[in-house]
Parts: sequence; structure tokens; C-alpha cells
Amino acid sequence: MKSIFIAFDQAYYEQILTILSTNHVRGFTEWESVKGRGSKTGEPHFGSHAWPSQNSSIMTIVDEEKVKPILADLRTLDATSKLMGIRAFVWNIEDGM
Repeated sequence: MKSIFIAFDQAYYEQILTILSTNHVRGFTEWESVKGRGSKTGEPHFGSHAWPSQNSSIMTIVDEEKVKPILADLRTLDATSKLMGIRAFVWNIEDGM
């Protein structure tokens, strides 16, 4: 099993859910409002007067064979805007219940 953590501009919310649904991912945990700034490029997402945009994040646990198709779909969506941004990270899941 793998965990995929996705941080994204809130404007992408519906598209992210569509990507998960299209890849037959049902379960996830969402953080509605997270702040951040990309490590190389992109605008800050601080939810402040100066930087009003915000991020959300989702984490899901999936079978390993779903990771590459999900990441490919996320890369395609990310390519639609350089300023909004999507980042995804994959971790091994050792145990669960």
C-alpha cells in the first residue's frame, strides 16, 4: 500500500476529486485550508490580505498499482497553470487497521 499526499490550490478541488474518482479511489482525508509556498516557483498561498489564495490537501491510501496513473493525472492538471500549483508525495504504508 502507498499513501499519496496532495497539496493543491483550492480552485482545483473538484478536479482533484474527479481524478481520485476516475482512478477508483473512494477513501481519503482532506484538510480544507492549508497555507504554503512552493519551494521553487509559484505564488504564496497564505490566505492573507496580501496573498489571499489558499491551498487544501488530501491524503489517500491506495494499492501500489494506482500510484502512477494518479500522479500522471495530477501532472496533467498541474500543467494547466504554473501559478496555482499541485504537489504530490508518495510514502510507503507499513501497517494499518
